[in-house]
Amino acid sequence: MQPYVATNLLSPDQPGMFSLIIYSIAVFFLIVLLLFLSTWLGDKRWSSEKFRPYESGIIPTGAARLHHPVPFYLVAIFFLLFDVEGIFIFTYAVSARELGWLGWFKINFFIIVLFLGLAYIWHKGGLEWGPTSRETSKLP
Repeated sequence: MQPYVATNLLSPDQPGMFSLIIYSIAVFFLIVLLLFLSTWLGDKRWSSEKFRPYESGIIPTGAARLHHPVPFYLVAIFFLLFDVEGIFIFTYAVSARELGWLGWFKINFFIIVLFLGLAYIWHKGGLEWGPTSRETSKLP
C-alpha cells in the first residue's frame, strides 16, 4: 500500500480538505438557518404558566433539587479515567515494536502519572464510601 501524498488538498477531485470545508460550511449555515427560523416562527406569548418549573398542570411542591449521592458520580468518573488509560496502554501494546524505547518511556511516564493521581485520590478520601472518622464522631 502506498502512502497518500497530500497534493492539491483543495481540489474537488482529491479526497481531502475540500470536502471537509464544504461540509463544515453547510452544517454551519444549516444551524444558523434553523436557529433563525425557530426564533422567527416560535410562539412569543408570555404567561405565568410558562415560567413554572413544570408545565404539566401540576403545581410543584417542595424543592426541585434532589440530593444525589456523590460517590456514584465519582465511581463513574474514575471508571472513565481508567478506561481511557486502558485504551492507551492497549494501543501501546499493539505498536510497542514500532515505538521503541522512546514509546516505552512515554507509556511508563503516563502510567506513573495516573498512579500518582490514584494515590492522590485515595489519600484525599475519594474512594471512601462510608462516613469518615470525623463524621462518625459527630453522630449522636
